[in-house]
Amino acid sequence: MRPTPLLIVDAANVVGSRPDGWWRDRPGATRRLRDALAGVATAGLPPLPAPLDVVLVVEGAARGVPGSDGVRVVPAPRSGDDAIVALVAAEAPRRPVVVVTADRELRGRIAALGAQPWGPRTLDAVRDAAADRSAGEPPD
Repeated sequence: MRPTPLLIVDAANVVGSRPDGWWRDRPGATRRLRDALAGVATAGLPPLPAPLDVVLVVEGAARGVPGSDGVRVVPAPRSGDDAIVALVAAEAPRRPVVVVTADRELRGRIAALGAQPWGPRTLDAVRDAAADRSAGEPPD
């Protein structure tokens, strides 16, 4: 039996990768990302097959965003990068770990621990599909 891969998403970095007005509502943008990731745990993410454990690391103004079905939210006590590195250090020896971030320094740190860095664009299709689904819903 293969161990369940872990997908860690750097929320601040991924949210900030699209100039869609996220700076006006960081918690709202983070909730939208969390919701877009919900189906990834059961559907997988090419080339990472399901099931996946999905962790969204949040910091700053988004620290209060709760987890949801399929997505565990980890609020970073200080630096989001340091929280991600700690997660990778604890998990990478036991199972495959992928970290989604564009932060070059963080990519180097997690790769040195055995995790695979992916850029935010790997989530574009997931985020676009979630936005399309919610386009017909009334606002909260």
